[in-house]
Amino acid sequence: MLPEGARPWCAGAVLLAGRGPVIAAEAVCGWAVRYSAYDERVDRGVELPPAARVPMTLDTAFDLASLTKLFTSIAVVQQIERGTLGIDAKVGAYLPEFTGAAAHGLTVRGLLTHTSGLRPELPLYAARDQAARTAALRAEEPAFPPGEYRYSDLNMLLLQHLLERITGRPLDVLVRDGITRPLGMTATSYGPRPGAAATEDQGRPWAKADRGMLRGEVHDENAWALGGVAGHAGLFSTAHDLAVLCRTLLGGGSYGTARILGPDFVDLMLAAPGLGFAVDQPAFMGELAGSGAAGHTGFTGTSLVIDPATDTFLVLLANTVHPRRRPADSAPRAAAATRLARAVIPLGP
Repeated sequence: MLPEGARPWCAGAVLLAGRGPVIAAEAVCGWAVRYSAYDERVDRGVELPPAARVPMTLDTAFDLASLTKLFTSIAVVQQIERGTLGIDAKVGAYLPEFTGAAAHGLTVRGLLTHTSGLRPELPLYAARDQAARTAALRAEEPAFPPGEYRYSDLNMLLLQHLLERITGRPLDVLVRDGITRPLGMTATSYGPRPGAAATEDQGRPWAKADRGMLRGEVHDENAWALGGVAGHAGLFSTAHDLAVLCRTLLGGGSYGTARILGPDFVDLMLAAPGLGFAVDQPAFMGELAGSGAAGHTGFTGTSLVIDPATDTFLVLLANTVHPRRRPADSAPRAAAATRLARAVIPLGP
C-alpha cells in the first residue's frame, strides 16, 4: 500500500514478456487516463470520476518517447547494410550545410553511439519557426570531447536529416516502409494518436511549453515543435507491436517471411556499446544486464529489453508522466527485468 497522499509510479502500465516466439506473460494495471489536470497548488493530479477514467488494456497505445530512437537507428543501419551510408562516414560529407558537425568531423558512428560530443538537447521549441529550428541545428557544435559518451537527442535529429538527404524520403515513410509495414506492426505510427494513454498536463515551470493535458499528441516539446515526426521522439505503439520488434531482433532481423536487417547487422547494432541501443544497463535491465542485453527507455515511462543470451524480451509501457513529470525512476523496470531473468532456464549448449 502507498502512504496517504503518495503518488504511484504510474497511472497505469502494460507488461509483456516472452522467449523466442512465445509470449510467456502479459499483464495490465491501472488507467490510460486517470487525471483531468495537474494542480500545482497541492502538487497532485485532479482525479477524474471513476466512470470517466479510461482503463488500461493490452491494446493501449503509448507515446514511445525515446524508444523512437531505436527505429531511427534501425533505419540508419539499413542504409549501412545497403551500402548507401558508411558507418564511419563524416556527417559533413552528406550534410555540408550542417557546419557545426562538418567542422568537427562528426561521424555516423559517433551519432549512433552518443559519442559525438553534442549536448543533450536544444530548445528548438522556443525558436520562432521551422527555419530557425533548422538553422540552430545546423550551427550546433560539440560541447564535449569527441568519444565521450553523452546521451543526446541531437544525434538522432542529425541522423534524421542525413537519412532524408540520402534517400529523398521523410523519416516517417522510411520507418513505415522499412520496418513497421513489413513486420505487420500496424499499431505503430507517428501521431497524432487518439485513444493513446494520456501523458502530461504540460505547463510552465515544470514543462517547456503550455499545452495542457496531452493524449495522443507527442509529449516531447521538440518533437512537437518539429511537427510530430522526429528522430528522437514521436512514435506511438503497443506492447504487442513492440514484442514483434523484439522477436525480429532476437531472430537476426527476420520475422516470419519479412526481413528488415541481416543477422550480421543486427549483431552490429547490439554489440557494446550499441548502435542506438543501450547495452547491459542494470539501472533499467536489472539482472538481465551482464551478458549482452540491449534495450532503451523513454521519458514517458516506456522501455524494452532483449537478451540474446537467453532469447528473452521484456516490454514495459507505463504513463509515468501522467499527470506531471517527475525525476526518472527506473527501479520498477529493473525489478521486472530481474524477475524475468530469475525465471529463465538457461539455454542448452
